[in-house]
Amino acid sequence: MYQIGNIYGITAIAVIGGGLFGFDISSMSAILPTQQYRCYFNEGPSYADDPDGCSGPTANVQGGITAAMPGGSFCGALLSGYITDKLGRKTAIQIGSVIWCIGSIISCASQNIAMLIVGRFINGIAVGICSAQVPVYVSELAPPSKRGRVVGAQQWAITWGILILFYVSYGCTFLDGPQAWRVPWGIQMLPAVFLFFGLLLLPESPRWLARHDKWEECHAVLTLVHGKGDPNAPFVALELNEIKQMIEFERQNADVSIKELFHPKMLNRLHIGVFTQIWSQLTGMNVMMYYITYVFGMAGLSGNNNLIASSIQYVINVFMTVFALIFIDRWGRRWPLMIGALLMATWMFANAGLMASYGHAAPPGGLNNIAEQSWEIGGAPAKAVIACTYLFVASYAPTWGPVSWIYPPELFPLRVRGKAVAITTSSNWIFNFALSYFVPPAFVNIQWKVYLIFGVFCTAMAIHVFFCFPETSGKTLEDIEELFLVGVPAWKTHVDYQSTRRAEAGDLNDKEKALHHEKSPERVEDVPKA
Repeated sequence: MYQIGNIYGITAIAVIGGGLFGFDISSMSAILPTQQYRCYFNEGPSYADDPDGCSGPTANVQGGITAAMPGGSFCGALLSGYITDKLGRKTAIQIGSVIWCIGSIISCASQNIAMLIVGRFINGIAVGICSAQVPVYVSELAPPSKRGRVVGAQQWAITWGILILFYVSYGCTFLDGPQAWRVPWGIQMLPAVFLFFGLLLLPESPRWLARHDKWEECHAVLTLVHGKGDPNAPFVALELNEIKQMIEFERQNADVSIKELFHPKMLNRLHIGVFTQIWSQLTGMNVMMYYITYVFGMAGLSGNNNLIASSIQYVINVFMTVFALIFIDRWGRRWPLMIGALLMATWMFANAGLMASYGHAAPPGGLNNIAEQSWEIGGAPAKAVIACTYLFVASYAPTWGPVSWIYPPELFPLRVRGKAVAITTSSNWIFNFALSYFVPPAFVNIQWKVYLIFGVFCTAMAIHVFFCFPETSGKTLEDIEELFLVGVPAWKTHVDYQSTRRAEAGDLNDKEKALHHEKSPERVEDVPKA
């Protein structure tokens, strides 16, 4: 069967798996404030002065509905490590696409809140599998100088998923009755169908093939993707040799099991990967995405004005992520994480100050009969809150958004990469679950102080990155393994982009190769045997 060899073509299909998460975020964001949704799943009173007015699910129940998806994602991410190691990266993603269709059918056909929660939980299992294994898959196929770009494309796919389905959901708000939310939740199946069949045209990860002693297939994939059809291309030989060395070393020196992730030499990597994903949630970005209509409601926007203003942040998210795709391999990983965290902290503290200084508590029951809109701010300060929210999104999109997906797969050796990334991604989803569940009641109970909490988190993560997160950009996955074995302090690591590009092109002469060899940490064969 014909297989696509261009890394960008491979990425374009694979990252649709990441886009599934974006579909969920924006559909919930657009559907939450609509009367069709609130009346169908109404748990509170209808209002006599507004025959079509319904209070909808309570804050706690709405938190549970929203959190069902990340709760399922937590389970799916953990499960994905075993599926991918046993069946392959491609097959794991295909299984995720089938599960997504099942969950979407149940959500689309929901007759009550319980059925909706079940459907969203099943959707979450699919998102957990795909979000964990798509970065592993494309990172194992990509050359080092393009790895950040192609893995970061997962975040760009998420932003496109958010944008597209938000406008689909917005258009459906003009439909009468439950069709307003059934249609978008049905349409979101289509990309998963395309993903399933598109994966049939893609090669398997060469490192997974090598791990299962399928060396001929591994060489063929490297030739297809890196050699442009030439099996004797210098970079193909370099990659194949490094993969062989690493696998031989692993088999001679490692007892391969998930327990290895908790051994002293691996625990630091696990801690970095887990906190990359935890911090990406504690920035508050996904909260802004899910509940942006609540935030803008507090700023005085309602109805279509609220939805249109909310959609602007999704456009900003798509546009600003492009900068990461172009420059992330030159910027590296450390500096975008630190700068992004400090900028986001600035906008969060600014919003907290504006809300505290110029806002006041909303009437009982919240604004527009929405309890979560429990704080009110108007005039110029309200516009400043909206502006700071847009700036927050613009700061997240080229930094923590893509890097949180790029970084974890780079940290781990092949023998445990699938399971390790499953664990790191599951930490993302368990915190997503917690925040999705608790933020609606938090808006009701502590109001503007929600911003203060996320501002403190953003400050803490900048400090953590500086001291603990080493630079991985511009290095092969095997070189990164050596970096951790040697134990170079995080703040002394740097990007080596240009020499890596020349090595891929086969432009290094013997002397330059030796110098490049020496600039890297100790080679695998120089590391003492365990």
